[in-house]
Amino acid sequence: MDEQRVIIEMGMGNDLHGMDYTKAASRAIEDALRHSSLPLFGVLDLPDDAMRVQVTVAVQEPDKLDLDVLRGMLPRGRAEVQGVSGGLNVASGDETIVIAQASVEAFLPAQAGWALKRAQGA
Repeated sequence: MDEQRVIIEMGMGNDLHGMDYTKAASRAIEDALRHSSLPLFGVLDLPDDAMRVQVTVAVQEPDKLDLDVLRGMLPRGRAEVQGVSGGLNVASGDETIVIAQASVEAFLPAQAGWALKRAQGA
C-alpha cells in the first residue's frame, strides 16, 4: 500500500542525573509530540490505526533503550520505534548527562479525492 508522510517532528530530551537513556528518549518524543496536531483525522474520518507512526531515537547507547516503553507513549497509530547511535553523553562532575534526539513521522495510506488548497499568491 502506498503511504504519504503527513507529518515529521523533531524533539530533544535529556536525563540530567540518572544516565537513563529511556527517560531521555521519552522526553525527546514528548518534545516532538508537543509541536504537532493532526486535525486531519477528523476531516478525513480516519480511524487511529490508519496511521503508521515511525519514531527514530538517537542516543549514545541505543541497546539500553526500552523500546516497548517508548512505543507505549504514542497516543495513536501503529507505532514503530527504533534506536540508533547518536545523541550525546556529557560529563558533568561525577555524573553523565544523557541527551537524546527523536524524529516522529506519521504516514497515512495515499488519499484520493482531495487536495490541499494553494495559498493566495503561491
